[in-house]
Amino acid sequence: MVLEADDHLGGRAASWQDARTGDVVDIGPHVITTEHRNFLALLDCLGTADRICWQREPLITLLDAGRQLRMHASTLPAPLHALPNLPNALRCVSPADLLSNLRVAWCAARLDEPGVLALDDTDALSFLRQRGVSERFIQWFWASAMLALLNVPLARCSAASMMRVFRLLMGRSGYGFGFPSCGLADLFAPGCRRLIEAAGGAVLTSAAVRHVVLDGQGRLAGFGVQGGQVVRARAGVLALPPAALAALRIDAGGAQPMAALRRRAACFAPVPYVSTMLWFDRKLTRERFWSRVLAEGDLNTDFYDLSNIRGNGRPMPSLIASNAIDAAAAWHRSDSEIVARTCRELAEFVGPLTGANLLHASVHRIALAVPAPAPGTERCRPAHDTGVPGLWLAGDWTATAMPCSMESAARSGALVAEAIAAARGQRLNVAEPLPETQGLVALFRRRARLDPNAMA
Repeated sequence: MVLEADDHLGGRAASWQDARTGDVVDIGPHVITTEHRNFLALLDCLGTADRICWQREPLITLLDAGRQLRMHASTLPAPLHALPNLPNALRCVSPADLLSNLRVAWCAARLDEPGVLALDDTDALSFLRQRGVSERFIQWFWASAMLALLNVPLARCSAASMMRVFRLLMGRSGYGFGFPSCGLADLFAPGCRRLIEAAGGAVLTSAAVRHVVLDGQGRLAGFGVQGGQVVRARAGVLALPPAALAALRIDAGGAQPMAALRRRAACFAPVPYVSTMLWFDRKLTRERFWSRVLAEGDLNTDFYDLSNIRGNGRPMPSLIASNAIDAAAAWHRSDSEIVARTCRELAEFVGPLTGANLLHASVHRIALAVPAPAPGTERCRPAHDTGVPGLWLAGDWTATAMPCSMESAARSGALVAEAIAAARGQRLNVAEPLPETQGLVALFRRRARLDPNAMA
């Protein structure tokens, strides 16, 4: 049985119909990558993998001070796959700025997961400065890329989180971005529900769990749901964000392990998003998506024209979606202010909106888009075993060795399924292996394992 607190399925990847237009909209636009192995495996199981609209070329278009930079996806061996984008980079930064990253690149080439975690106490900005990266390159690349990928400014980001991502960006080639050609939740929520019900299970919405019930031996006995109902269960998974875990009541036998979990959960602060949807009466661009190189005063980080993603080749007016990441400063602005600012930033990419009529707009405020990867949080990410017999924990913020994301959430679910099977004496292999570095970067990492002094 699945107990869902909301009145709809999807959680932080929810979708619904816009009341005015009837279009399916998402809580915010999401990107899927070719490295989302567990999420894509789930879609394969559900038969919806063909609903991803893939874009291999260009990899991404960047808007930098009025310049549109089309960054290329390359299958050259890592790290040579970065070479096709060198001319674009040199339009924006100097050769000296690029070379200032050598110490960081050398560190990333040799890192494994224990080495990543050893960096967790340092913030990303200090880490880059300590290794001599120029301020210009920090602002042009690192600040923009990590805000888009990890959702917080460098000064509030764990160096471990940053380097885990960067070692794969540098050490793998051939990756690409994809976008749901339907509502985001439609990729997985209806199919998951069908599979559960076909196996004899039930999915209940508006059924928030308030209380974990234990038996006399301290084992899981069930869950107390809002309204007083108790659902009996010998095994269960809590798929909760950190703050919800802290509010959960548990019988006395589980107080000690739950207290340890709550201390870990308290390390995580939410990253708020503001996502804006704009309906126009004509086509504004043929681009699927683009991102802005961070500049002072910016609101939005990335833009999507859903008419080029979900239109199935049919001519459609533009439906623009955008993300304002780490948007606490914009949270209390009025909808009209956010829409006006978003239109100005949109025009910086597509050109003047003269002659284009804005037919409708909606602003979504997402209090918790992801938990923030602050310094110290990588070590705080909890294991899936809660310490209470029969009770497991899942979520993108658990110890998946991946950034908080849909992929981390999917991997977490797979790891929990394996753990539950193992507790019952069964062997289950459903979690996809973590992506690992390739090419010359993999060679450097293997040499570092052989020579402990190489990591100094």
